[in-house]
Amino acid sequence: MLSINNLTVKINDKEILKDFSLDINDGEIVALMGPNGIGKSTICKVIMGDSNYEVTNGSILYNGEDILSLSVSERSKKGIYLVSQNPMEIEGVTNADMLRASLEERTGKHTNFFEFNKLITTICEKLDLPVSFIHRGINESMSGGEKKKNELLHLLVLKPKFIMLDELDSGLDVDSLKILAEAIKEYADETVSILIITHHKSILEYLVPDKVSIIKDGHIIKSGDRTLANYIEDNGFSTIDVGEKDNHE
Repeated sequence: MLSINNLTVKINDKEILKDFSLDINDGEIVALMGPNGIGKSTICKVIMGDSNYEVTNGSILYNGEDILSLSVSERSKKGIYLVSQNPMEIEGVTNADMLRASLEERTGKHTNFFEFNKLITTICEKLDLPVSFIHRGINESMSGGEKKKNELLHLLVLKPKFIMLDELDSGLDVDSLKILAEAIKEYADETVSILIITHHKSILEYLVPDKVSIIKDGHIIKSGDRTLANYIEDNGFSTIDVGEKDNHE
């Protein structure tokens, strides 16, 4: 589904990613781990099309199409979705208004009000989110956990095929993390791929990855299965050596 090839990225003349490559197949869950401040979130923002980042080399192929020249909106229409680490607040635009407009833009069809309300209500109940939130400004005056739930509300309405979770577990208590992870698991199937950005293994207990990769110095230095995340939790990132085995017991 997604193929990143030799990607080099700068921001404010500072190189963040260098010859970064990563493949994610249909239906695959991939976890990208690393300490804070080393470029994990940058990858999500570049995939999504954040104009603050300058791509100086490489390509990003989504279902075989190079998307680097596409706008954020165009990428979203193709089914790419980012759950941000710190979702922004948008005053004056309600969740309901934004979601109806997005659905109509994506499908080219008028949204049936009663069917839309029924869908929203069902999703809010699943996420343990007050239904009243659909009439509030997007993420406006919400706690960190409520913002994450609100982002999942948008996801489950818009039904993307490639999902990026940028530190979803940040700011969530155990119960909220379980609710959101279970909702994603229920939604995902063999046509949905997920990239999880994290530096802890807590979310990986719920969304079990097919592959775990470690990023350092702007590129991936080690990949393995889920046991690599356990190794990191027990031993830390500094113990990873490029020459080690890919799978850690």
